[in-house]
Amino acid sequence: MKKLRYYFYVHLLILLSSISTFAQTLHTDVLVVGGGASGVAAGLQAGRLGVNTIIAEPTTWLGGMITAAGVSAFDGNNNLPSGIFGEFREKLYQKYGGPKQIATGWVSNSLFEPRVGDSIFKQLVAAVPKIQVLYNYQFKTVIKDKNRILGATFLNKLNKSTVTILAKQTIDATELGDVFANAGVPYDLGMEAGKVSGENVGVLTSNNIVQDITYVAILKDYGIGKDCTITKPKGYDPREFDGACTDYYHDKTRKAPNVNAKKMLDYGKLPNQKYMINWPGYGNDIYLNLIEMDENSRQIELLKAKEQTLRFVYFIQHELGYKNLGFADDEFPSSDRFPLLPYYREGRRVKGVVRFNVNHIAEPFSGEMHLNRTGIAVGDYPIDQHHRKNPNAPQNLSFYPVPSFNIPIGSLIPASFNGLIVAEKGISVSNVVNGTTRLQPCVLLIGQAAGTLAAIAIQQNKNALDVSVRVIQNSLLGNGAYIMPYFDVLSTNPHFLSAQRIGATDILKGKGVAQGWANRTYFYPDSTINGITLSKDLKSVFNHSFNIQKEQLFINDALNIIVEISTLLAKDIKEKNKINKESLKVLVSKEWKNWHFGELDEGKALTRIQFAKLLDATLHPFEKMDVDHQGIFKQVYN
Repeated sequence: MKKLRYYFYVHLLILLSSISTFAQTLHTDVLVVGGGASGVAAGLQAGRLGVNTIIAEPTTWLGGMITAAGVSAFDGNNNLPSGIFGEFREKLYQKYGGPKQIATGWVSNSLFEPRVGDSIFKQLVAAVPKIQVLYNYQFKTVIKDKNRILGATFLNKLNKSTVTILAKQTIDATELGDVFANAGVPYDLGMEAGKVSGENVGVLTSNNIVQDITYVAILKDYGIGKDCTITKPKGYDPREFDGACTDYYHDKTRKAPNVNAKKMLDYGKLPNQKYMINWPGYGNDIYLNLIEMDENSRQIELLKAKEQTLRFVYFIQHELGYKNLGFADDEFPSSDRFPLLPYYREGRRVKGVVRFNVNHIAEPFSGEMHLNRTGIAVGDYPIDQHHRKNPNAPQNLSFYPVPSFNIPIGSLIPASFNGLIVAEKGISVSNVVNGTTRLQPCVLLIGQAAGTLAAIAIQQNKNALDVSVRVIQNSLLGNGAYIMPYFDVLSTNPHFLSAQRIGATDILKGKGVAQGWANRTYFYPDSTINGITLSKDLKSVFNHSFNIQKEQLFINDALNIIVEISTLLAKDIKEKNKINKESLKVLVSKEWKNWHFGELDEGKALTRIQFAKLLDATLHPFEKMDVDHQGIFKQVYN
């Protein structure tokens, strides 16, 4: 009898264990779907802000396109080391021995081995107790109640169980926008005609064309005399790659290459004699539009991308003579030594509270919508559209000239759903703008902003849409991120925060300059202030006429302006909010040297950074002048 009872309890425990394994439900504050570039940054920031966070990742790596897809070379932001991007890059410097040690290829200032990137992300995540990472978790479906997202279900790929994760805020950090698509959130896919987007870039009709994708290969130099040549791939024809470099150029109807084979390989040269093979010019880009397919169909279609890369690798080894280069055996935990996922340049783009287009980038300090006031991430790379493998795609969009830019917070928030924040490449931007916001530093910073927004929404018990733009920006600034893309006031400047905050009010406007691979926006911190220009800028902000006729401002002029602005900012001029000029003089006399400006000289013209510091320290206009998601001030000041 005892034996029977024992076996009964054993079988009951096994049954209960089986039920719990195959129908598990987890609860968390923030659920991040996808541990890619945006996902790991979102999870890091949410966890650091003190909310319980789960990152559900379908592979065994963190970092997405930066690591698991093998695109381990940062495009842009070398002069804008913002937030988690700057933190990650600093870890690379420490690992390899400084900036010069990772400036190994000419496509980027920062190149590294994918496995090193994955290890850094895992170290960063492990240091935050509030974060749990679930590897091998494939997204299945969204859980929602009408227009509120409550979480998602996942397939645990190891034991084939279904796991439900319920969350107060869910972040879609998937590569292709799978979460918001499954939820029924409106989105765009493909190119918009100019009459739809409002952009004049030569796209005449809307279509469903997306950018080419790439299955990257990481090759390793195994040494002179080694023959690493792979088996000749099925369907191989060297003419497919004619024009990839000057060493193999026979078909003169093709665009002439401007690099030889060595320089082509050095494009993505990584530390430790490795090479990132991600070559757009008659190389291993391929056009595949598989976004609306299910996961199984995608994997079948992606075999074409792998075959494309295999043919290109064989071309490099066999036709160009680099037999000593073979697939790296110490990078990816895959049987074929390929990355764990392809490099997706584009997916679905959510219809957000705002739609960020190229006009906002080109003219950030003018127009009816002042999205620059709502910035949460910065970028400086040109618009880079890969369409060479699709002859039906417009070929005029690559490297469209733009200045550096900031991305508005409203592009992360769906227009009609709550409980969901969008990151990665799925944010609300035009197809053209996706050509620059998709790049690695931007996507990391978008993720950091998404994690910030999710955490604050939970802490304030609000919908993401109702969280103050300024509160989000202040939190980002407090965590090392840029909200304005200033090239000439770096985070090492003692007045960095003042320039960022005053810049985001438009009281002092910057100047954007398209400058090739590293575009810029200047604050001109050491320039003196033209009073007539300042009058116009102040009027555009306060809708109030300031009578400033001087070509240069001095301390006394600045104090008068501050007193005048304080009157506009005060709810009632009888309140103590109105600043007294005499008390201002005392403050300035006391603090000028502490502000790193040296001895106070009232006869010397004021610089822009000095005026920014004065405004920031005395009026606090950034905090007082809250804006909506269109960048319009919530209070009228005149």
